[in-house]
Amino acid sequence: MHFVHLVIRGRVQGVGFRYFAVREARRLGVSGVVRNLADGAVEVEAEGDRPSLERLVEALKAGPRAARVGSVDEHWSEGSARHHGFQIGNEHP
Repeated sequence: MHFVHLVIRGRVQGVGFRYFAVREARRLGVSGVVRNLADGAVEVEAEGDRPSLERLVEALKAGPRAARVGSVDEHWSEGSARHHGFQIGNEHP
């Protein structure tokens, strides 16, 4: 199983970014979680096949229309599945 962890900065809270991430991830058959961070960033943990994850990353780099993505910190790894479905998680401090 491939994993990608993203921290997305810019104007990404209050613009529907998490709902956009859920919609894209589910469309691509990717599992994971998206959550707001206290510093104004959005965090994404996603798992699935590498091509689907790469498509998700590209979609999130663009974001929904009202968002302005400034930067994306991206970390890839492999391991056992941790998520079932894709959902919005609780905010991290």
